[in-house]
Amino acid sequence: MGLPVNWTSSPVYEARVMDTLNGRTVHHLGWNVDPEDLVQIPEHWFKYPEPDYSLHLLLGMVYVFFFLASIIGNGLVLWIFTTAKSLHTPSNMFVVNLAFCDFMMMLKSPVFIYNSFNFGFASGAVGCRIFGTMGALSGIGAGTTNACIAYDRYMTITRPFDGKLSKTKAMVMIGFVWLYTIPWAVMPLLEVWGRFVPEGYLTACSFDYLTRSFDTRLFVGSIFTFSYILPMSLIIYFYSQIVSKVFSHEKALREQMNVESLRANQSQQAESAELRIAKAAITICFLFVASWTPYAVLALIGAFGDQSLLTPGVSMIPALNCKLVACIDPYDGAAKRLPWLAIKESVPDTQSTTGTETTAAPPPAPT
Repeated sequence: MGLPVNWTSSPVYEARVMDTLNGRTVHHLGWNVDPEDLVQIPEHWFKYPEPDYSLHLLLGMVYVFFFLASIIGNGLVLWIFTTAKSLHTPSNMFVVNLAFCDFMMMLKSPVFIYNSFNFGFASGAVGCRIFGTMGALSGIGAGTTNACIAYDRYMTITRPFDGKLSKTKAMVMIGFVWLYTIPWAVMPLLEVWGRFVPEGYLTACSFDYLTRSFDTRLFVGSIFTFSYILPMSLIIYFYSQIVSKVFSHEKALREQMNVESLRANQSQQAESAELRIAKAAITICFLFVASWTPYAVLALIGAFGDQSLLTPGVSMIPALNCKLVACIDPYDGAAKRLPWLAIKESVPDTQSTTGTETTAAPPPAPT
């Protein structure tokens, strides 16, 4: 939402201007910044010494790996689920949307890679806005889509006969995901509310969480609540209900059949349905928390806490977490359709039979 108070009259800014004689690019402290871009950068980062070039190169190479892994993995998922007619189901529409979000998240990586190999803010304000906008769209879109996937599984498992979503309802939910997501990216892009600024080594960009103003703090608090707390709460609620439902169902069947185990005649290595579903639910919740909690904590500290804790190196950790999860997400779905990837885990047949009724635990879908 604008620049820090008295930023252009601060000693740091004056020193930067002094270092830009004849319009030359600033290299002081290792920040590769054009003079006209100085006002785009929070003063906070100029308090820290020059990052080693080797760190820029290392992060650039890490992002090259993330970029390739995510583009290949999510590209496979998009190809598989859009070309196979048998997979054109309402549930898989959410999977495709999640893969698209992860795909978009890594499409912004060339901006980071270019900045890293040029040791700073080489792409300028335009590159920063592109990076920040795509990050907001993909990150918030992925979180909201994960909540929709959790709801779909909840309805399918707890109400197997009348709870399955239709394609129309799934399409409406996906439309709502993007209507909910887009404003959080457009407002800081147009600086209507919030703004995108460089962070860390000035090679990545995110919304401004360092300016100590009422507008900035309100924006950080709002995006934290509606883009992190709300989706995470829905994910935890729906998956906890699924696990509770499955355990209650298994317990009722055991009591009805008066046996200790519904799978007494199966191999002892066979994994119970409730255990597999519980593991899938815990994994999904863990991935979401691991992906976005560091960023949420970073933003809260920047807006409300001790900013001295946010060194350039520390601020790069949340971004790495998000990109890593975007690389992990697609390979489970791809493994189910492409066994030659050699990452398919064998899942035992775990079915419970009571009279003529057979209940099979659904395999965990890609997160």
